[in-house]
Amino acid sequence: MSTENITTLMDSGYPVGVKFTQTGPASQTDKLFCELIQQARNGENISFSQQGCPVGAYVLGRDTTPPDEYYFNSGRYSNKEAAAQAAEALPRLEAQYSLIQLFPLTEDTTDFDVMLLFLSPEKATRLVQAFSYHDGRPLTFTTGGTASICGDCTAAPATNGRICVSLGCKGSRKHSKYGEDELIAAIPFNLVKDIHEGLLAIPGIFD
Repeated sequence: MSTENITTLMDSGYPVGVKFTQTGPASQTDKLFCELIQQARNGENISFSQQGCPVGAYVLGRDTTPPDEYYFNSGRYSNKEAAAQAAEALPRLEAQYSLIQLFPLTEDTTDFDVMLLFLSPEKATRLVQAFSYHDGRPLTFTTGGTASICGDCTAAPATNGRICVSLGCKGSRKHSKYGEDELIAAIPFNLVKDIHEGLLAIPGIFD
């Protein structure tokens, strides 16, 4: 199975493969998950057990404490009840694993759980249209403008097997500095073949 038509959607860097594995030595990094994703986008292969973001630790299943206080203290919510609601709504990975592996994806790479892409709005449109090609279903997703890379685009698709498009979040845009003109999209492995076929078949945006 080739992912060529998907990988070429990105204008800069590589799509990132995310794989959850049961084998390998435990390791910890102080860098945030979204920062590590950007390193993989730029060509690095990375593996770790623990990363440095408290929200990331929760949504990736490494911490059982919801980040209510962290969210309230950030000033992004009007009261503690709103912050608790935002934390409760976060996607959370329940699968057990030893390591997370991140690596740049080429057109022939097929051993991953989730593919992350940074796309212009036009390329994100093509991805959504390719998703709808087979049965006409619209793409539905949720985002609270938080935990966009670790939650919306990693934990959620790894858990529910659905595509996600996220607008990004304050933390990931601040710390990993992807473009203001970029959205994040995630494709779980089970949908790669359908998306590949859809991209081959649908007309171009300006055709």
